[in-house]
Amino acid sequence: MMHIVKQQHGRKEGARKLITISLCMIVKNEEDVLARCLDSVQHLVDEIVIVDTGSTDRTKEIARSYTARVIDFPWSDDFSAARNFSFSHATMDYIFWLDADDILPAEEQTKFLTLKRTLSSDIDSVTMIYSLAQDEYGKTISSVRRNRLVKRSNGFRWHGMVHEYLEVWGTILNSDITIIHQPNRCASDRNLQIYEKQLAQGKEFSPRDLFYFANELFDHQQYERAIQYYEQFLQTKKGWVEDCIAACGKLADCFYALGDEEQAFRYVYQSFEYDTPRAECCCRLGYYFLQRKQYRLAAFWYHLATQLTMPSDSWGFVHHACWTWLPHLQLCVCYFYMGEYELAYQHNEKAKQYVPHHPAVLHNECLLQSILAAESTFHQTDES
Repeated sequence: MMHIVKQQHGRKEGARKLITISLCMIVKNEEDVLARCLDSVQHLVDEIVIVDTGSTDRTKEIARSYTARVIDFPWSDDFSAARNFSFSHATMDYIFWLDADDILPAEEQTKFLTLKRTLSSDIDSVTMIYSLAQDEYGKTISSVRRNRLVKRSNGFRWHGMVHEYLEVWGTILNSDITIIHQPNRCASDRNLQIYEKQLAQGKEFSPRDLFYFANELFDHQQYERAIQYYEQFLQTKKGWVEDCIAACGKLADCFYALGDEEQAFRYVYQSFEYDTPRAECCCRLGYYFLQRKQYRLAAFWYHLATQLTMPSDSWGFVHHACWTWLPHLQLCVCYFYMGEYELAYQHNEKAKQYVPHHPAVLHNECLLQSILAAESTFHQTDES
């Protein structure tokens, strides 16, 4: 399913023809995953451009088995510079970009091929869903939307040394094609070190830099410093709405980890000032009240999370559990402690529809079935 979300006025629909696509990648020491990535897309693109930023393993050898266009680029702690360099070597109508630890699964390859056969030349950019993490059954648990296929003639540029973004404009098509991110190694402190170096050099951080630097600090459990930069980011009042909401959630997590519940509550509530409540924030409040054994308040917020509709075209980070099974599972817990076992069972069954093999769901089912059976036997005996 695809639809145009932004349309320039005054354009006439271009003639439909089969577009050509350049795949552009930047890589370094990716011998373990590069072939897996290229195998999933090589038949879908017309050109492969691989920019190597200093590999010392077999990465370039593997790359050359797929394309003759393997180009060296000295690494300068600047991801945008490397990506812009890779884009500059593309020659086809559109540019498609991936990282070496990304995969396009078979069903998504079919969608991609359909897109390639039907895409109008009026389209300036196509967004795709980026599945950042998956559960043991392959279901996406965290995702975000990215501009992935862009018209080369527009000369779109990357910005930002770390957590770079591609600035686009014009007619943008939101597709349901999903790219899977499957890293085979733990996250390093590379990005954090780049930010620290910029900070030491006196570089002025943009609002986006402040947000992503805070994220890096949070991921490395440097909660006090993360709080400092999240708050600086919010104080600029120039952040994108989804980032402001996310920053409030992260601030709440930081303060909660530091034992300051009052501030944690404050920032979750502040997230509601930017837009309608997100399920992630409702689940945070539900969790806080659940830990306080205020079960009815916890149930209120978890129930609200179940009533929200996940934005289909959201550009923010989405934690799918909060929009699907998690609030039902927690409502099961709330109602259990309130002695409302039938309601607890109903919500456990709703959670089971999403995660049928989850250990907590199976445990709850067994426990509640035994309690409800005992209650039924008791009532039957009492009536007789």
